[in-house]
Amino acid sequence: MIDAMLRGTYDRVRLFHVRLAFSEDMESVGKFALRKVWILLTTIVRIWIARLRYRTPVLYYPPSGPNKVPVLRDIILLNAVRWMFRRTVFHFHAGGVSGFAPQLPEPLRPFFRMAYRKPALAIRTAPQNPEDGKALGAVHDVVVPNGLPDMRGRVPERERGPGEPLVILFCGVLIPSKGVRVLLDAFVRIVQQGVDARLELMGKWGDDDFKREIEDAVMANGVRDRVMFHGVKRDEEKWTVFAGCDIFCFPSWFEAESFGLVLVEAMMFAKPVVTTIWRGIPSVAQDGVNGYTVAVRDPAATADRLLRLAHDPALRQRMGLEGRRIFEERFTLERFHRNMEDALARCANTIEKE
Repeated sequence: MIDAMLRGTYDRVRLFHVRLAFSEDMESVGKFALRKVWILLTTIVRIWIARLRYRTPVLYYPPSGPNKVPVLRDIILLNAVRWMFRRTVFHFHAGGVSGFAPQLPEPLRPFFRMAYRKPALAIRTAPQNPEDGKALGAVHDVVVPNGLPDMRGRVPERERGPGEPLVILFCGVLIPSKGVRVLLDAFVRIVQQGVDARLELMGKWGDDDFKREIEDAVMANGVRDRVMFHGVKRDEEKWTVFAGCDIFCFPSWFEAESFGLVLVEAMMFAKPVVTTIWRGIPSVAQDGVNGYTVAVRDPAATADRLLRLAHDPALRQRMGLEGRRIFEERFTLERFHRNMEDALARCANTIEKE
């Protein structure tokens, strides 16, 4: 989403980018590495240089989620650079960092407060997310939903034909808190109740132990020929997988979840969704409208909603079309750009009036 923001065209703000390239992939996110120390130091210097070169008065920064290593990185970086800027904007793509201070050693807590204290503007992706900005004393707090470019029509869309299995898709990092095991258990339940279905999982494994656990469960439940692991797909390959499913299922309770952008990707292709009541997800998935929301860690409820959609093609179509309507109304890239410009311009205008 930061890349999408940077690619926007704006009339009232100018953006100067210093890339935060600490992690090469999801396996390294939240983990310490010596190379990250060097990247941190050079990033601080690059921010200093950019501040002097462009004379921008506002620092835009995406704080980490509630994880120790990224929080320590934020503490060092923000305390090293915030003093140079008149205002700071925090954009919480991950949620929950404001409550992390008690998990730090006592000597670090003052530096935590100094790093995150009183931003001029806090941006959340959904109203249901933790009020990190408010907890940190933000002067202004706004909600800006994420948005995507419309990719529908660029890849062929599959329609389930007679005798073809129902395709249920998951997309995300394959880790426990994304609900992968919950989804597998729910899938086994609907197969046992006679549904001819195939489960497709797209994304990278978080670690080898969890991969073995899921693969063993697939074998033990006799669904090996019904479960497909796509791995990581990008661009047209990714959109083709989305366009080829019948239902998108995302039973996440991921610790830093704030929005569930993959749900919007499914809605873009008019797919009904089954997901969880967790953080900002209900701002995207409306229960009984464009799909169903259930409690976290509940394979029985997940299976029940999948069964409802599996047995009712008209319901799948109606909910899918409603999801498409919601996407066009609220989650396009153009609307995201307008909302971000409005928020950032208000912050800049405040400085000009001082």
